[in-house]
Amino acid sequence: MNDVAATPPLYLFAVRNQRGGPWDWSRPMREQEAWKEHAAFMNALVDDGFVLLGGPLEGDRDVLLIVTAGSEAAVRDRLAEDPWQRAGMLTTTAIEGWTILLSPEILDTVLLPMAGAAGATGRAPMPETVST
Repeated sequence: MNDVAATPPLYLFAVRNQRGGPWDWSRPMREQEAWKEHAAFMNALVDDGFVLLGGPLEGDRDVLLIVTAGSEAAVRDRLAEDPWQRAGMLTTTAIEGWTILLSPEILDTVLLPMAGAAGATGRAPMPETVST
């Protein structure tokens, strides 16, 4: 009998966070309150394979994360531990499942296998060639 519990499948999610609340708009991101704690938290999420990609979007307010998790609830629970989320400086505004159809080889061969993401298919299938 196998004593190892089955690992639940992981899925990809695109997460949109928005800066606000006590965010000090007169200061750059790395000079915000609790920057070191937030950065350490986010780096740990990367080290754990939870966050694959992340960073601010053009403009001042929105941040995009690509994460792997078993469910949307798991994403919310994990991000709720962020010091900036707890302080109201970041709020999760959207979590959407994401199926990759097009990707460069590094994503196919390194990032997705490392994260163990299910349902991420890599490159779009090429149409069959019709011979005449």
